[in-house]
Amino acid sequence: MMMKLLKIACLATYALALAGLLGWLPPTLAGAGSIALTASLALLAIHALELALMFKHVRSYPGSLAASVALTLLFGLMHWKPLAEAQARAKQAAP
Repeated sequence: MMMKLLKIACLATYALALAGLLGWLPPTLAGAGSIALTASLALLAIHALELALMFKHVRSYPGSLAASVALTLLFGLMHWKPLAEAQARAKQAAP
């Protein structure tokens, strides 16, 4: 449940930043748009670093590699951590 809430928070941050960039926010929320833009850029930078460091787990995604890279850039550890845990469980189950 917590992972879903964190994913929603990431998406909301990205949506608010995009709305601010496109000028869709009312003047009273313009400050929130610039804060969301800064937060979004920070999230993307951190997630890009995670992508580089955890690429072996990102590669294990059952879908396409491009989709896994995009999901990692959007959600970071909320995407690759379950993949890493599944790999660890599979490694423990194999003799």
